[in-house]
Amino acid sequence: MHVTPPLPLLKRVPPGAWVALTWCASTVFTFLARVRLPGEVTPDEQTAVQFYRWDGLVILALATALALAGSRLLPRRPLTALALLLAAAGFATMNLAVGAIQLPQFLAVDVALYFIAAARPRRTGVTAVSMALGLLVAWLTVRLLSGWGIGVSAELAVALTAVVAWLLGDASHRTRAYAEKLRLQAATQAVTDERLRIAREMHDMVAHSIGIIALQAGAAARVVHTQPDAAREAMTAVETAGRETLAGLRRMLVALRQADQGRAPDSSPLRPAEGLADLDRLAAATTAAGVRVDVHWEGERRQLPSDIDLSAFRIIQESITNVVRHAGTTACQVTVDYRDEEVAVDVTDDGRGRGSGTDTGFGLVGMRERVALLHGEFTAGPRPEGGFRVTARLPVPVRVGAR
Repeated sequence: MHVTPPLPLLKRVPPGAWVALTWCASTVFTFLARVRLPGEVTPDEQTAVQFYRWDGLVILALATALALAGSRLLPRRPLTALALLLAAAGFATMNLAVGAIQLPQFLAVDVALYFIAAARPRRTGVTAVSMALGLLVAWLTVRLLSGWGIGVSAELAVALTAVVAWLLGDASHRTRAYAEKLRLQAATQAVTDERLRIAREMHDMVAHSIGIIALQAGAAARVVHTQPDAAREAMTAVETAGRETLAGLRRMLVALRQADQGRAPDSSPLRPAEGLADLDRLAAATTAAGVRVDVHWEGERRQLPSDIDLSAFRIIQESITNVVRHAGTTACQVTVDYRDEEVAVDVTDDGRGRGSGTDTGFGLVGMRERVALLHGEFTAGPRPEGGFRVTARLPVPVRVGAR
């Protein structure tokens, strides 16, 4: 589970709201440009005859209604929303007695173009910018056919802003798509790395078990005639070790058969794999490093299959590492509960509520993959009262649990 921090306030404002705010701001600017502001001898723009008349106000109200309706539709029906915004730009320009659609009347369209290109497929973005440029061409064509003057320079500037808005949105879309692709690749690689790590650990466990089997078989062979009871005991140990090793392999190999085999197995000296028996040592080392680890044991402690024992230890180890690196706290609690048919581990802290790998979350990906391979249950996330919790439940074969 990857915990995402809250977005900044500006990023939480929906695209439609930005378009509506842009329309309102551009309308206010249009009015301000047609009045004499302090320090000005005359207004920057001449006021059309109908600008303050009832018919001009009705057209402005209609244009505003179209723009607000387009803003609301933008998340669900982007092209319909853009068509409404383009109509609003056309109606608003009719009140100005100018030869071309002005930039302030087209700013809301530009903002919509950016969001459409950034959030929608590229084909939708291309259609949107084509609609915007088509309106500009249609506006000039109608005025030319009617014998009215046109403002080519102003129209070219407006067309340029539309193309730039689309290009910026398209670049944002490509950047996010590439980042998502990299994130998925990294997550996939994290899962593969965890599988290979499990495979190498299984290699060590099997090698250790085979070494024990060889020693016990050799001892049985030496005393089979002189001490038959001791030989029988040694062969029973051989049978038990063989059965447990085969059971662990059976649980793992099917899930790992598709893992990448390119890396060489660990060539370190054969040694017993780590397990829950090493938890107290891990807690002591972490406590000495500055983060107190309180370990609580529940249920009757018993020997677990090697793969389950190791996985439980690795989950606790990774969780404690995350507390040290990311939680910003000085203590955590670890609970190991031996139940009839499973072993449950729980790691909690009262820190900042941030999970493994604050930037990537791949530590949690590895833990989840490890639990999934054992057909267990895994959860991780912030606690309501503050801090973070990791829990895992690993099923234990009844045969081993009944020993």
